[in-house]
Amino acid sequence: MTTATTPKRFPWGLTLVCALAFVLLAALGVWQVQRMQWKNGLIAEAGAAGAMPVSDAPTAFRRGEFARVSMDCPGLATAPYVELQTIHDGESGVRLVSVCRPAGFDFAVLVDRGFVPETISARPPVSASTAPVRIEGQLRQSTPPGPMALPPEGRRFFARDHMAMAEALGVRRDVMALMVYATTSSNPEWLALKPSAPPAAFTNNHLGYALTWFGLALTLACFYIVLLRRTLKQPRSAREATGKENS
Repeated sequence: MTTATTPKRFPWGLTLVCALAFVLLAALGVWQVQRMQWKNGLIAEAGAAGAMPVSDAPTAFRRGEFARVSMDCPGLATAPYVELQTIHDGESGVRLVSVCRPAGFDFAVLVDRGFVPETISARPPVSASTAPVRIEGQLRQSTPPGPMALPPEGRRFFARDHMAMAEALGVRRDVMALMVYATTSSNPEWLALKPSAPPAAFTNNHLGYALTWFGLALTLACFYIVLLRRTLKQPRSAREATGKENS
């Protein structure tokens, strides 16, 4: 007596789930490739802007972030400041941030005048002055403080909160979004002040992320093929089993 075998049903549910998962993983890989291209373009733009010659404030602000600027800041050497707690070259200290209104410029600009080590308690004098101070610097975009950032204590800040600093210095509505990191000193006679523009912190791990997502998609496809072959494989008939037993 023979027993007929019925072909197994095609696993439509499994196929649908695997197809959706494959499309999602592949889409994430494509998205990371696009992010990589965007980041490469951003790095190239930053390098090009940093390599351009120093320009006046209106020209530099039209060029945007990373442009190099030279401008006159009346009274900057004795201007009020807020302090930003930070670490520079492994040393704890503060950065002094003041307001500058460049001559012929309609907006106020925050200027990071430089770093002062924590071991130095002295600060530049503060007084009303309009003596011109020419500085050179680089335009940078301030990153909004994270949710875990500590609130300021008086005029000392623990995160680069651009608008809060501007408000503490008496300006808000007319302050530019870009900040100037001075690369020349506003107080050259006071050697404790170290002007500097921090290096651009670009991370570009998107290629690795893309390969991970594409690798997961390929692994899923291989897993589906193996599982599909096992699912659709026909079992041996009873006649084949009987024939083997009689041989």
